[in-house]
Amino acid sequence: MPIELDEDAFEAAVTDALDSIPPDLAQAMDNVAVFIEDEYVPGPHEDPDTELLGLYEGTPLTERDGWWDAGSLPDRIIIFRGPLQRLCESREELVDEIRITVIHEVAHHFGIDDARLHELGWA
Repeated sequence: MPIELDEDAFEAAVTDALDSIPPDLAQAMDNVAVFIEDEYVPGPHEDPDTELLGLYEGTPLTERDGWWDAGSLPDRIIIFRGPLQRLCESREELVDEIRITVIHEVAHHFGIDDARLHELGWA
């Protein structure tokens, strides 16, 4: 049976996950904002049943050049509450999956792709 957290508890779990990032890596994050949304809305060319736990939108640090900062909007990490809650059957499992998802998306900010994240066990 899926587990649900109210919005404040879910946000606290995301904050705790961000706080678990080692300080040197957290300090290296640049121009990125983290958001929580209820559901992922698939694009027009995606399977309408697509569910994502999280999404990174932006330019990874490894791909930025000297011109990148000139007027660039922040990168976005979006954590999707609904799919995460439907995936998990206990509060402990949900908090752990939130942490994994946050770290996975932060890794994309650092230029680590899905294949490497799978190898590292963060997929």
